[in-house]
Amino acid sequence: MDIRFFDDPLEPPRPREDVRIRQIGLFIYPDLRRMAFGVELTPFVERPSIEVQITNGEGAPAGSLHVIETVTPNFSLTMHLRDAQTINPYQLTATLYYSWPDREKIEIERREVTFEVSEPGEQLFKFDD
Repeated sequence: MDIRFFDDPLEPPRPREDVRIRQIGLFIYPDLRRMAFGVELTPFVERPSIEVQITNGEGAPAGSLHVIETVTPNFSLTMHLRDAQTINPYQLTATLYYSWPDREKIEIERREVTFEVSEPGEQLFKFDD
């Protein structure tokens, strides 16, 4: 029996300071009010947390998401946009961090992407790690 905890045995898990966001994927649903937020991280030794903030074209908050100590480097969650009417362009900020009960969080990486909510479909943003 071969049990693998990571997808690529040639890529070992990284310590917290070397964990990176590889890509962010967005899938806008047909109602243009919901979207799937997907992320791919590099393999990690310790479980990171991710904070996602979305602002609309006027700079007002349009959505947020917090994932505390993810156990998997790839996941997708549905987000709801707060705006009654679409206000393009939207700015998504994803912050990868670690936290402890007795200390402030330590930000490892921050990625920002701009996207439009005009029609359903997928948008993919890849980064170098």
